[in-house]
Amino acid sequence: MTLRLSDDEAEGLRRRSELEHRSMQEVARQAIREYIEAHSRADLLDRVLDEELPRYAEALRRLGE
Repeated sequence: MTLRLSDDEAEGLRRRSELEHRSMQEVARQAIREYIEAHSRADLLDRVLDEELPRYAEALRRLGE
């Protein structure tokens, strides 16, 4: 895989890696793992809400009154 970054993105990654005393590759891989984890959780929550919320719609409506 080849990842092409803009000049600004590459500079930001370089600065971040220097601050953390880690390679640019390590910083980028960590960012990708965090992105996948965050979006996987959000997708799971959305799916659960879509499936379960209708079951409790009437109770939630009454609680809101």
